[in-house]
Amino acid sequence: MLDKVLIANRGEIALRILRACKEMGIKTVAVHSTADKDLKHVLLADESICIGKASATESYLNIPRIIAAAEVSNSVAIHPGYGFLAENAEFAEAVEKSGFIFIGPKPETITLMGDKVSAIKSMKSAGVPCVPGSDGPLNDDPERNKSIAKRIGYPIIVKAAGGGGGRGMRVVRGESELINAIAMTKAEAGASFGNEMVYMEKFLENPRHVEIQVLSDGQGNAIHLGERDCSMQRRHQKVVEEAPAPGINSETRERIGERCRRACIEIGYRGAGTFEFLYENGEFYFIEMNTRIQVEHPVTEMITGVDLIKEQLRIAGGQPLSIEQKDIQIRGHAIECRINAEDPATFMPSPGKINMFHSPGGFGIRWESHIYAGYSVPPHYDSMIGKLIAYGENRDVAIARMRHALDELVVDGIKTNISLQQSIMADENFFNGGTNIHYLEKKLKLD
Repeated sequence: MLDKVLIANRGEIALRILRACKEMGIKTVAVHSTADKDLKHVLLADESICIGKASATESYLNIPRIIAAAEVSNSVAIHPGYGFLAENAEFAEAVEKSGFIFIGPKPETITLMGDKVSAIKSMKSAGVPCVPGSDGPLNDDPERNKSIAKRIGYPIIVKAAGGGGGRGMRVVRGESELINAIAMTKAEAGASFGNEMVYMEKFLENPRHVEIQVLSDGQGNAIHLGERDCSMQRRHQKVVEEAPAPGINSETRERIGERCRRACIEIGYRGAGTFEFLYENGEFYFIEMNTRIQVEHPVTEMITGVDLIKEQLRIAGGQPLSIEQKDIQIRGHAIECRINAEDPATFMPSPGKINMFHSPGGFGIRWESHIYAGYSVPPHYDSMIGKLIAYGENRDVAIARMRHALDELVVDGIKTNISLQQSIMADENFFNGGTNIHYLEKKLKLD
């Protein structure tokens, strides 16, 4: 078992990792920026080290400083959480070359899955269903590109191979738009990601976003833990997540989950990961794999009883998976609402001091957050300040508990999106289940 873990992140995920380490008797080292000296996990860790100024580039994205902090604290391993350097192959490689354990996949796996062209190729080889596409990068031959688009069938979407976060993609509905869209996406990809490679896929009009959680120990053992529905999105950013996905039966779950499980073994995957799919008309289409723990991992934990962070730590320590596929049972339903420090109407960030705070409670309620009364939310990072999770024996009960929990949650002194989450939980179409990825955007425009 690992002796001491350095947590290379901040906020609620850093606190979540610290709690798992404490339960397992693992010592913790918190690194932080000058703006984060009062974070809860920094105050609770066995050791804390300031690694730079408030800017993420001078702290949480500064690889040499994080490695140096691991060295001076005699840490054994580094947990990257999510965001920042979590899916940075250069960071993973630097960690391992410096003699530490990276709590995540091997650097070459991160590279493989980080490039969407190579990721799709690998998934096709492993039998995972993919969106019909160009089967590789596009070149500068306009006639070839037109021919590919015609074969796929309009509408199509041009995507950056190294893209993410909703950037580097354009929908094309006719041949007259194609060549200009490819050129513009290439330029944006080069500027944003340092990689001009783009590819083409069929554009699905009204899909849902359904993802499969996996664990693999890199020793030939892998499991899937069912699916999550993350279709309630704004500008490609998830707002509400739930598990299991409404309308997905056990046979379908097992069929797609088994393919993901086998793919993990085939690529030698190590750690926790998520296969993300678009789901339309009963079919799954792979879009990408996230090689890290997800923001929405608690809903999977609630319906399976598996602590995903603890499994990450065990795997990193060289242990095989502690559970087998036959041990995984899906019970009940869980919903997660992301709570952000932002104006619920304009979505502008709302940093500042929290004057009063009250967390919700009751049966089946889980609150994951680093905030407290008197804490000042800094303006330098992502606006998410917490995650509210509600569990019930079925979806109706989970929604009812979430409604009450949102009513109980008090965060005074800054603006939050609590009212937005309340409106979603009261929405008839959400209650019925199965809304697509465009639903929330359309709802907000109508409101």
